[in-house]
Amino acid sequence: MDEMDRRILKVLARDGRISNAQLAQEVGLSPSPCWQRFRRLEQKGVISGYHAIFDQEKLGASEIVLIEIVLDRHDDETLEIFGQKMQQMPEVLEVHLTTGEYDYLIKVAVQGTRGYEEFLRKKLYKVPGIRHSRSSFVLRSLKNIQAYLP
Repeated sequence: MDEMDRRILKVLARDGRISNAQLAQEVGLSPSPCWQRFRRLEQKGVISGYHAIFDQEKLGASEIVLIEIVLDRHDDETLEIFGQKMQQMPEVLEVHLTTGEYDYLIKVAVQGTRGYEEFLRKKLYKVPGIRHSRSSFVLRSLKNIQAYLP
C-alpha cells in the first residue's frame, strides 16, 4: 500500500458515498486509475464493507452503555453461547473479548435507565455463564471513528 492508497482511504473514511469522479479529483488521479486502486483495496480486504451511521437518539435509543462482563467459565461451549446470544441482541452494538479483570466489553444502545434496566432483566441476565457485570453510561462521545489508518 502506497501513499496514494492511503489518500484514497482517508477520503473514503470521511465520505464512503463519494463518487469515483469526486474521489479521483480529491486524491489527484484520473478516474480510471482511481477506480482500479479502489477495487484492489476492496479485493485485498483493506476495505471490508460499508455501513450507514444512524442517529441513535432519533431512533429512540439515545443512551450508550459500556458493560464489562466476567464469565464464570471459559470453556468453548460457554464462549460460543455467549457470542451467539450477543449476536441475537439488536441493542448490542459491539462485543470485544478483552484482557484484564473483565472478559468482555460490550457496547449497548438503550433508551434511558428504564430501557437499560429492561435490557438487563429481560436479556443480559438471562445469558448463561455470566458471573459479574459492571456498567458505565457514556455521557458524551468526544471521538467516534471506525478505523485507524497508520
